[in-house]
Amino acid sequence: MNYQMIRVSLRDGISIITMNRPDVMNALNPLMRAELTHAIRDMGKQARVVVLTGNGRAFCAGQDLGDGVSAANADLERTLRDEYEPLLRVIYECPVPTIAAVNGAAAGAGANLALACDVTIATQSAVFLQAFARIGLIPDAGGTYWLPKQVGFAKAMGAALFAEPITAEEASNMGMIYEAVADEDFADHWHNRAQTLATGPTQAYARIKEALRASYDNTLQEQLTLEAKLQGRAGQTRDFKEGVVAFVEKRKAQFEGR
Repeated sequence: MNYQMIRVSLRDGISIITMNRPDVMNALNPLMRAELTHAIRDMGKQARVVVLTGNGRAFCAGQDLGDGVSAANADLERTLRDEYEPLLRVIYECPVPTIAAVNGAAAGAGANLALACDVTIATQSAVFLQAFARIGLIPDAGGTYWLPKQVGFAKAMGAALFAEPITAEEASNMGMIYEAVADEDFADHWHNRAQTLATGPTQAYARIKEALRASYDNTLQEQLTLEAKLQGRAGQTRDFKEGVVAFVEKRKAQFEGR
């Protein structure tokens, strides 16, 4: 597919999907949302890790509000239901690990797009902003789902009500993201993280994602039952057998993702 709003690459099991509207800080318009949905779904079938990042000085400024009149008259419920929900679901349901490499400001829906990924790595100069209250809205694009689970109720409420910028370091300290990395090390660091996942036990990663997400709603017994079932499946993979042999032979495992 010839994309207009994003760039997509695939090499050595790593797919890098780059939002490519740097002139508007990679703000999300309908075409970009559709292209992201298509690319993530497609790369989830081909790659062993999917990285989402932005071109230029921002990761993503959220919804494109450039046309103020059109934005004010938009059917927001329809937009969220028909355009954002499919995008968020393909990220959530992606069968391989997803990394948000936050190269700059992540605001509004852009911040929550990053939080929807399995791992969020940000450059130290990046900021996260739940900007919705500034224009009379509530956090959307999954913000009311992700934030309380990641930072707790009090921090989530404060971030939503005050709509103040949160630095990458603060976001890391409060558990909103996985890590903040010095700007000069950022590109090499997230590439190395992606390479680690691309050469890891892909089937185990899928089951890790399933187990951890289920823990939100499961009782202890339900979670223990699920763990046993998923571990049983993981134990039948070629990667598990390779991992055991490599451990015994005191060498690095060569996982194939099968």
